[in-house]
Amino acid sequence: MELTEQLHFDNEDRHDIYDYVEARGSVRADKVRRALNLDPEAFGHHVTILRRDGYVTRDGTHLTVAYQEEDTEEHATDDFAYTIRTAEQRDLSGLIGVIRQVAEEGTYIEAESVADLLDHEEVILRHNEVRSRMVFVACVDDEVVGWVHLDLPEMEKLAHTAVLTVGLLSEYRNHGLGTALLDRGVRWADEHGFEKLYNSVPATNEAAITFLEDQGWEVEAVREDHYRIDGDYVDEVMLAASV
Repeated sequence: MELTEQLHFDNEDRHDIYDYVEARGSVRADKVRRALNLDPEAFGHHVTILRRDGYVTRDGTHLTVAYQEEDTEEHATDDFAYTIRTAEQRDLSGLIGVIRQVAEEGTYIEAESVADLLDHEEVILRHNEVRSRMVFVACVDDEVVGWVHLDLPEMEKLAHTAVLTVGLLSEYRNHGLGTALLDRGVRWADEHGFEKLYNSVPATNEAAITFLEDQGWEVEAVREDHYRIDGDYVDEVMLAASV
């Protein structure tokens, strides 16, 4: 199922099953059935329909939302090899750890918000009637070292836009990995019909602003004294890119 695909259910119980699974990322099928108080035979029928229609998958005892797989990209630098792939539920703790480590530098408030949201929801990919998100991770030896996150509003008036955050552990910077991550997120947005991407950073994060401007992003607005960091008021620089 595409993250941009409109959800449609012709049965309330199937809708409830999808919502329960989507909110948890991966959950035991018997737990879903008991939580929704469904007859075992009816529940089995609904799950079969949801699997047939591409909404959920079943792996042994667990149900997960059936997101369309994106290609895994292999890259190499002079110092290390890395992959960029769709984030999976198993990446949750590593992804949150990397985002928090980058956010602790004190210059990427939006990243901190993403980490808080992932930590609270305990689900990486989301697709419901209110909001969806897509996440790619960069991995070295299958350990998450960077990410690109796309927040995808479902509201029709904003559905052509997305908010993008991208970050990378400091020891892996200056090898082209950040550019590859950003490019992966932008290409995904382009392939799925998005027209404009946004990213906001404190004015003190000069490296991020320069990086984005070098990739063709433009400063669209500045909100004065929007952040308070270590007791000092700092402007927010709002950047945008047309896709």
